Amino acid sequence: MPTELLAVIIVVITVLAVAISWLGVRKLAQKHTRSAVADSPHKIHLAKQQVVFIYNPTKNGTDDAKTLITRSVSKAGWPAPLFFETSAADPGFTMAAAALEAKADVVIVGGGDGTVRAVAQTLRHTEVPLAIIPLGTGNLLARNLSLDVTDIASSVQTALFGHQRHIDAGLMEIEDNVTGAVGKHSFMVIAGLGMDADVMNDTNSKLKEHVGWLAYSEAGLRHMAGPRKKVSIELDDEPAQQRKIRSVLFANCGLLPGGIDFVPGALIDDGVLDVVVISPRSALGWLAMAGKVVFRHKNNLPVIDFYRSQNLTIRTVMPVETQIDGDPSGPATCVQVSVEPKAVLVRVPAPNNPA
Repeated sequence: MPTELLAVIIVVITVLAVAISWLGVRKLAQKHTRSAVADSPHKIHLAKQQVVFIYNPTKNGTDDAKTLITRSVSKAGWPAPLFFETSAADPGFTMAAAALEAKADVVIVGGGDGTVRAVAQTLRHTEVPLAIIPLGTGNLLARNLSLDVTDIASSVQTALFGHQRHIDAGLMEIEDNVTGAVGKHSFMVIAGLGMDADVMNDTNSKLKEHVGWLAYSEAGLRHMAGPRKKVSIELDDEPAQQRKIRSVLFANCGLLPGGIDFVPGALIDDGVLDVVVISPRSALGWLAMAGKVVFRHKNNLPVIDFYRSQNLTIRTVMPVETQIDGDPSGPATCVQVSVEPKAVLVRVPAPNNPA
């Protein structure tokens, strides 16, 4: 890509990012009002709770969260909370199993979306509520549950004394016919394959520490000029369609940082996934897609399509990278995705009174 064209694209994307944030701040509250359709939040009715806090020790704010939890539990006269640290090798699976073994009444997660996903995967279908203290970069599930990602004290209050509701989970099964590798992963926000997974793999970790979720934009720019990939997509019982794509995303919810409502119709508890097929072939296509997202145009564009499905299968000839809630999940030639309705019980702010 010529240097001049790349410079123009960077400037345009920067302007769009500012516009997105401005529009998002104005419309964030009204977007949250439609986040529940099937299960209204209800008040907790427990005289006491055994609290377990699973946290990523590398995240800023963990000490503050531990202190606030300990003080709140003590004042309430409940049993002392249990604290479990995650590790680089285990983002929370073993710790969540230990929390269930300890008969936890609520499992609070302190970390980013990767930690939340690992714990939520273990808590699925258990009716043990998951609570979130957002300490990560994107904190996407927390945003979609109307939590204030900048206020640890407010999140602790919601985790211990808030309301709760059921939300859906996604399930992605991947197979690589070249290597024979297989995998099965739950996700809470957005999974996908193609360019988005390449970006997640290639995001500079040091840059991410300094500028947060904007680091993905830098990696995205470097991958914009890649080729489209030919895939076969089957949605529910519909015949397979052959497409050339850059990415296919499976969204359980659609609110992103900066107030970007990437999938306007996505609901976190409607029993379906919103499927986004992205297929720009040039810089003009990317700009057209960005304009549609930013300004919420209802007109259809050939570079981005939206579908709704409970089950889908995607097949490719050569392996394509995949991701789950922002974490790389390996290459695959066959991806099967399904929704698990009302799989996870979560703590949320009181209705009409966001934290």
